[in-house]
Amino acid sequence: MEDIEMPVYKDTERGSWYCQFYYEDWTGKRKKKYKRGFRTKKEAQDYESEFKRVANADMDMSVASFVEVYFNDKSGELKERSQRNKRYMIQSHVIPYLGEKKMNEITPADIIAWQNEIRNKNFSESYQRMLQNQVTALFTHAQKIYNLWNNPCKKVKKIGRSDVRRLEFWTYEEYQKFIATFEKGSRSYLMFQLLFWTGMREGEMLALSMEDIDLENCQIHITKTYYRMNRTDIITEPKTDNSVRTIEIPVFLANEIQSYWKRLYQYPKNERLFPVVAEAVQHTMKRHIDKAGVKKIDVHSLRHSHCAYLIKQGVQPLIIKERLGHKDIKITLNTYGHLYPSEQKKVASLLDHLIADDSEEKENAPAGNKGISE
Repeated sequence: MEDIEMPVYKDTERGSWYCQFYYEDWTGKRKKKYKRGFRTKKEAQDYESEFKRVANADMDMSVASFVEVYFNDKSGELKERSQRNKRYMIQSHVIPYLGEKKMNEITPADIIAWQNEIRNKNFSESYQRMLQNQVTALFTHAQKIYNLWNNPCKKVKKIGRSDVRRLEFWTYEEYQKFIATFEKGSRSYLMFQLLFWTGMREGEMLALSMEDIDLENCQIHITKTYYRMNRTDIITEPKTDNSVRTIEIPVFLANEIQSYWKRLYQYPKNERLFPVVAEAVQHTMKRHIDKAGVKKIDVHSLRHSHCAYLIKQGVQPLIIKERLGHKDIKITLNTYGHLYPSEQKKVASLLDHLIADDSEEKENAPAGNKGISE
């Protein structure tokens, strides 16, 4: 059934215009819409046309309108913080350039022009790649779900790169200089000990309560994460399903947790063990970096430092994947693979030994067998 066109009307009392019309949503369900407060008749008519395109998920809609469709579809998939961050990037760096263009009219040339604008802003390579990923996600969703016939992002090389080659981390010696600037057993001391020796994320550490820690078996159960938004503390599920995990901890770290816990007189086991915000952790780290005289890294880089330490000790990628809670081994390898020493010399040495052993075996074989070949 086709939509029934209804005229727009003049609101004589307010001196503005309003519209009311029937439309079909993307499921085919028939509905009625009423909207007032337009300054001109054309604004009211344009609103009706665009509303119908969005309701029907018609790719003749503008990019700015499709952004709302996209976030509505992803509302059950993306966490609130992820939605906020993605929205900020799209609203700030995509909508001003592509927002008014229609989804089905965006060409690869439009994407290239947008990329050049982003390059001119001198953003880091990693941030450029993040912005590119947002645009690609929009058009990929439109293609997969709403049958956009041409995805312009597929024909254009991505800008930026993942910041793997500039991965920052501390060596064990650098970390020892840093942690030595804290009072042993203090809250800050234990927070950084947990970050370095477990590789857990900052939000996972800040969400911990004693209910998550099994001191007898030296285990920490990661089941939630913490962040603060709009002056409100929020505890939610971890980043991904794979982030829910159990981390085995060394005995010395379990003992340090035990000592800290004993000093918290009658503290509820279900309350956050470290009732501070992420910004406080970051500021504390900066102050003690200056005291220790070690190179500047951020809090998240302690996770990288943990991984780099394990790699140096010969721990294999699959074990590190499980410990860090990565979704896929590819993430582990793409992020940390370059830290593994080359195995090529080991392979060559192994082959040398095999050939040498084989030659020695033939030399020592009985004379009657030396001429026999396989």
